[in-house]
Amino acid sequence: MPEKLIAADGAEQWPPIRLLIDNDTGIDDALALAYLCACDHVKIEALTSTPGNVDVEQVAANNRALLALCGRPEVPVLIGVREPLQIPLVTTPETHGPQGVGHATLPDPMSPVSMDLDAIDYWIEAARANPGELTVLLSAPLTNFALALRREPRLPWLLRKVVIMGGAFYYQGNTTPTAEWNTHVDPHAAKEVFAAYTAAAEQGLDSSKLPIVCSLDTTERFEMQPDFLTRLSIEVGCAESEIVQASDPEGTLSKSSNQLVRYLSDALRFYFEFHRQYDQGYIAHVHDFFAAGVAAGTLDYETRPATVDVETDSPLLFGTTVADFRGLWGKPANAQVVVANDPEAGFAELVQRLGALARKLNENS
Repeated sequence: MPEKLIAADGAEQWPPIRLLIDNDTGIDDALALAYLCACDHVKIEALTSTPGNVDVEQVAANNRALLALCGRPEVPVLIGVREPLQIPLVTTPETHGPQGVGHATLPDPMSPVSMDLDAIDYWIEAARANPGELTVLLSAPLTNFALALRREPRLPWLLRKVVIMGGAFYYQGNTTPTAEWNTHVDPHAAKEVFAAYTAAAEQGLDSSKLPIVCSLDTTERFEMQPDFLTRLSIEVGCAESEIVQASDPEGTLSKSSNQLVRYLSDALRFYFEFHRQYDQGYIAHVHDFFAAGVAAGTLDYETRPATVDVETDSPLLFGTTVADFRGLWGKPANAQVVVANDPEAGFAELVQRLGALARKLNENS
């Protein structure tokens, strides 16, 4: 459930969230980041970049450009690892485009100050300096987080909350028949993360601090239709409504008067085209937005405790996540797996927040 609203000076406000984000931007990562920039109660402490959808330098460039567009250029963008723990990096230009954000383009404003900082060291120092205050959103392969847990095994106790977008349980994978993309890119890292939380649970870690896992079982319920962009442009008050149709030539670019609408439309159009190529229809599964809403405390969801592990040996099932909901392994729960959510309410929330941000950016330009 969303975190309760609190009253301040007669107005309702969301409780403040201090957020560390690790992503591999990525079209749905970009949508999620724009959404979080639109949440006034969310303070993004840092954005760490992990290789996945594209290489890590491109991820960082995408993050810097989008933060600048969304009016958050002060957020440090950090780089950690450049490869998975044990296997070669595989990127996915066919899914997200050669630069990771579909047909969208933005100039990279660069921010060399943050590029000298190591992402993993930053996480550990921030968690130690702010025990119980930081929420972590992981919408990329878990490589950086696995290495952070190696260096600081007390992280599960030091962090306020951890949200992971990854895995597929009683659901088809989107990379292999059983494996989800983020986990498949670095299954050894994911296995380490869940093993670390098993060890923490055995040492008495409170269940409220177990990672909340947003797997394909529920993220693919966030199935965006092209008319979302029309609704967004109307919410923004654009001079002309944004119309994206399946009959448009591939690669058609937005002419919207609003730069944020234009950027998101060009990115998401590529995603619609990709899903159609794989016979899923002219739609887009925006996995990372849902995980962002969980981290921000703004979206409805329900969870079940489970013991999660990852297959790293079998060629047939490589990268597959397995959840023991019944305790058959005799191990304590190491995750809270999301089992229900509300996409209709989530998309209404997304339109409202992005619309307000886009209007604000236009006023300030």
